[in-house]
Amino acid sequence: MNSRSSQWDQVCVRQLRPDDLEAVIALDSKNTGRRRDEYFKLKVAQSLSDTGVQVSFAAERDGELAGFLLARVYYGEFGIMEQVAVLDTFGVHPGHQGKGVGGALLRQLRNNLLGLGIPTLQTEVAWEDQDLLSFFQHAGFRPAARFCLDLDLNEARQQEENVEAQKAMEEV
Repeated sequence: MNSRSSQWDQVCVRQLRPDDLEAVIALDSKNTGRRRDEYFKLKVAQSLSDTGVQVSFAAERDGELAGFLLARVYYGEFGIMEQVAVLDTFGVHPGHQGKGVGGALLRQLRNNLLGLGIPTLQTEVAWEDQDLLSFFQHAGFRPAARFCLDLDLNEARQQEENVEAQKAMEEV
């Protein structure tokens, strides 16, 4: 038996439960440096209210929460007709990174999604998060054939106001 398979054997992946909320928030806080209580209250509530095959999981090692992932399934969004899953949030406790926790979570998610007939899993990663990019690349993720676009709403409003002001000046 290789060391990788023995690490995976020590990881217990299970459905996310309501009583995981505080542990998920604390783990995320360790990784991000800030608490996102309201975000996780909403995301965990959404994931627990979804019916059908579970797509949000917790991973335990040595009896403690070692990682989690929150995903959702879309049945045709943004003009795309195919079913797709989106990995919203993913975290592994710093003390358990490199020990098979992330891989075990993704394997369980993959198995459940394939059971639903969903062929694609999507996620977004900050460009500067090289560790997470490397993990996802190793897991088989590749750059998508589409662009994600952001609009700074304050900047857009300011540009619109500047155009309106310019037009008003030209009319004078």
